[in-house]
Amino acid sequence: MNKIKNIYMTFPEGRHKVLTLSYDDGKIADRRLVALFNEYNLKGTFNVNSGLMDLEYKESYDERIPISEYKELYKGHEVACHTLTHPTIARCPKEQIVQQVIEDRRNLESALGKTVRGMAYPNGSFDDQVVDIFKNCGIVHARTVHSTLGFAMPSDFLRWNPTCSHSNPNLERLYKEFSDLHKTQYLYMLYVWGHSYEFERDNNWHIIEKFAKEMSGHDDIWYATNIEIVDYIDSYNRVQFSVNGDFAYNPNANSVWIEVDKKAIELKPGSYTNL
Repeated sequence: MNKIKNIYMTFPEGRHKVLTLSYDDGKIADRRLVALFNEYNLKGTFNVNSGLMDLEYKESYDERIPISEYKELYKGHEVACHTLTHPTIARCPKEQIVQQVIEDRRNLESALGKTVRGMAYPNGSFDDQVVDIFKNCGIVHARTVHSTLGFAMPSDFLRWNPTCSHSNPNLERLYKEFSDLHKTQYLYMLYVWGHSYEFERDNNWHIIEKFAKEMSGHDDIWYATNIEIVDYIDSYNRVQFSVNGDFAYNPNANSVWIEVDKKAIELKPGSYTNL
């Protein structure tokens, strides 16, 4: 009888940890936040409302970034939907739910020249009907506002609970704990979310600046947008393994990494790899 190998999915380069961030509403402080992320090579998903460009505001931090800036400003990051006008969407009729998603996608895709498949639930509002409609509108991941205070991978990307917001008093403890994780039995994810205008309103940019400085440059962490995580796991799920575990075929256009008996192996695109 052939020996059964221990074959596990890993993140790129054989990593077991991923860090992702998500910020909502597309307000003017995103410019400073994106610059900070770029300085420290962090990746963010920015959830925006394309139907609120002309909304009047009283506080300077409530100004919204023009949609014409999105393509250049968010380059290297993900732009995702946050619905057209930010309703408490679980209270809306299904026709309005469809319109809120499809029209936001239409506007964003026209500005970006690429498909938009992510979402953050406006006001944290969703139910099973909303999830089903979002899925049928081409949304593949959607973030809630429910903190797990942990590092487990989500079981449902359309009900994606983050670790915590940047305003959570446990943030520093959590990201230091995440940094210290070295066991490779599991995959770990640190997911921080918020609104960039909160840093202006609360005068606490130091929170995210310290976070960025301390969490950047870790060799054992994959820095990814929300959609990059979803697409990578989808790619892994399409890999075709032999029954004996002695080879695998990767039909994807990108590499997938696995661990075989504690050894990291790259499955190159369109190729068979001996394990």
